[in-house]
Amino acid sequence: MKSLSSEISIEQRIFGSFFSRFLQELFLNTGQFPIVLILAEFLLERMDFFVNPDVYILVPAMLLQTYVLTRWAALSTWKRLFGNLIAPALYTFGEMIFEGLDFFSSPYHIMYLVFALTTGILQASQSRKRYLWDDLLLLLENLVRAEILFALYIAVEITSNPAQTVSLTEFFSDDAHQFLALAVFLLGLSTGIANVTARHYSQLLRQTADQLKIYSEWLLGRSLLGRAINDPNSMLLSRQKRTMMFVDIRGFTNWSERHSPEEVASLLNRYYLTVENLLNDYQIIKYKFTADEVMVVFIDAGEAVNTARELQIALGRELSGLNLGVGIGIHTGLLVEGLLGGQNVRFYDVIGDTVNTAERIEKVADVGEIWISEETHQDLEVTGSFRQKEISVKGKDKPIKVYLIS
Repeated sequence: MKSLSSEISIEQRIFGSFFSRFLQELFLNTGQFPIVLILAEFLLERMDFFVNPDVYILVPAMLLQTYVLTRWAALSTWKRLFGNLIAPALYTFGEMIFEGLDFFSSPYHIMYLVFALTTGILQASQSRKRYLWDDLLLLLENLVRAEILFALYIAVEITSNPAQTVSLTEFFSDDAHQFLALAVFLLGLSTGIANVTARHYSQLLRQTADQLKIYSEWLLGRSLLGRAINDPNSMLLSRQKRTMMFVDIRGFTNWSERHSPEEVASLLNRYYLTVENLLNDYQIIKYKFTADEVMVVFIDAGEAVNTARELQIALGRELSGLNLGVGIGIHTGLLVEGLLGGQNVRFYDVIGDTVNTAERIEKVADVGEIWISEETHQDLEVTGSFRQKEISVKGKDKPIKVYLIS
């Protein structure tokens, strides 16, 4: 079973959900030309526009391209070139079924292909790193996008007012056209500068968020970090029934005295990595390393026992060559878990007799042994014979019964 998942993952919060990225792709890239094209053709054809197949081909093609480009967002930038041609290609082939080669007689259709190809090339040429070349390409891309409006306006004028569009000189003799051309260019330029600045800031925020995520996971673990972000109140101190497991290397102190600090550190890192890789496959609340001791907090007793068995095998392989091994102790009961600390420094921990008892059961486990308490044994709901014994535990008036897991 995988580790606890949060309602909204940390990655989704940093990079956005698929739906939010889909909308961003639709309105900031794929949908810009089709939306303006639909508006232009509607103004020219009015209600007849809805009788023609154009919109019924264009809208699905636009949505399909948006979906594909959203999926391809993290892949090679050159896929942006091909992705940007999906909608215009489908629109072209679909319309040619009804119009044949007459499709290319419309300036709108030619413009769609040209703008899609230009945008795709500009996007594919960007490395998405903080280079001056990328900034210039992004600026140019925004200028091209802004010109979509002006280009389609010219196309509308060609259709509705051909006398004024005989030549560029005739067209720009109108002060309104000069104003529109200059205004669109300046808006594209200002939008481009804003987007370049926003991209730098977004990259910095994501880099910072990634670093903070790594540091936070070191302290809390992935599942607790997800819980804390989705529901901060879940980190408040509360009483819960948990299963505690302690793992400790037998003979580690004597071994470390005979080896250099570098060798000790190397062993501990291999030990931690082995434990960590295995714990990632189980449903846990938290785990903590303290020298050669590992503390793990489980929701389910069965998960704890299964994990202990696998840890004995994995750590046995890792440590047997050094004549070392681990002992494991498990206990189930009520404890208090949550954030502890002062005003500025806090940490997530578990406290209570359940924690202490689990640690003391671990102390009686020899190399290769897993001892569990009677409470854990009862939660397992299993039958069969177990080797059992009673042990004296500091702080308890009577001995407690423990069972050996094979």
